Amino acid sequence: MRILLSGARVFDGTGSDPERADLVLDGGVITEVLADGAPPSAPVEQTHHLTGHTILPGLIDCHVHATMSGADSLRLMQEPFSYQFYAAQRNLARTLDLGITTVRDAGGADLGMQVATTEGLIDGPDLRLAVSILGQTGGHTDGWNVHGDVAHIFVPHPGRPGGIVDGPDEMRRRVRELVRAGANVIKICTTGGVLSPRDDPRHPQFAMDELDVCVSEARAAGISVMAHAQGTQGILNAVRAGVRSIEHGIYADDRCRAEMLERGTWLVPTLLAPVALIRSIDAGAAVPKAVEDKARAVVDIHREAVAAAISDGVRIAMGTDAGVFEHGLNAEELVLMVDAGMTPAQALTAATSSAAELLELPDRGRIAVGLRADLVVVDGDPYAVATHAERVRMVLQQGRVVRNSLQESH
Repeated sequence: MRILLSGARVFDGTGSDPERADLVLDGGVITEVLADGAPPSAPVEQTHHLTGHTILPGLIDCHVHATMSGADSLRLMQEPFSYQFYAAQRNLARTLDLGITTVRDAGGADLGMQVATTEGLIDGPDLRLAVSILGQTGGHTDGWNVHGDVAHIFVPHPGRPGGIVDGPDEMRRRVRELVRAGANVIKICTTGGVLSPRDDPRHPQFAMDELDVCVSEARAAGISVMAHAQGTQGILNAVRAGVRSIEHGIYADDRCRAEMLERGTWLVPTLLAPVALIRSIDAGAAVPKAVEDKARAVVDIHREAVAAAISDGVRIAMGTDAGVFEHGLNAEELVLMVDAGMTPAQALTAATSSAAELLELPDRGRIAVGLRADLVVVDGDPYAVATHAERVRMVLQQGRVVRNSLQESH
């Protein structure tokens, strides 16, 4: 079906200011971008009149956990194993409601979820998968508790290999298992984290020989590595090993930023993660005291590190860590990126063309002829990022309208 989106302004994802244009969609792609009200080259079968609205490329969130629904560890321990997969359908739908049409799941979602989404069995964004998160014994993925029990955030199952590896040989095997399981990216933890009570986010994890094997095995399979990296040395180790993106980057210093710039390493800030986690704790979420203390300790440091990265010109793509907190709040990341020094246009670019570049998805993230018709229509000014969620009026995936609350005049 040939569809005409008429009368809107268009933010094309490159950072340029919106301009008046009409779009023609056919076969799931953008086939014409018409300036100054020029007529389509052939008749259209459906027209949406969008005067007063802006069309953006479908947004991309480079760091979510679809099978997680908050960090309340007491609730998680009482949740039946299969519940996460049903909850993921709700979580992905809420994400799509925001005009986020592609996400990189940074651990938890498996190949079955990706196929179900692609086939339309699950309503949600296009999924890119890490499947599992790799960490060392005693590290960010180790759920061992002092009382002797093990509380896994992501319980291993046939489609989701275990997350603990030690030594180059185990690393090599596990990366190969993840590739076999359908991973589009390998995720490793080169530092401790906030949500893991028995480690410190400032401490490095994995030796360089382990990291080198991880990156080389991923490259052999034609995929890249994303690194949960919060402390300074762990960030440097990950960058030097050749990871494609640093996730979080809380304690990144001048040396980290210099090496990231030299090597072209991306930063996915996830500024919303500690902010929303603290909000959840204040609302009554049950987490270990150590987790709460770390979350409160890193918020300001995190914002300052990201502000410095923005100022220095480090390549940045949007990611939220949704799943650590409630899904559907993802657009708040745009506000925090602006607060850290980005212009609204830069924040939206980080969520569109930059995110697509990081994920190596050249068919999306911009509005141009020949690209996927993944689009979001917002009421009014796209730069009013603080009210983005409430102004989404239409969402399209590959030219198919999947959300529509427009009051159109004909």
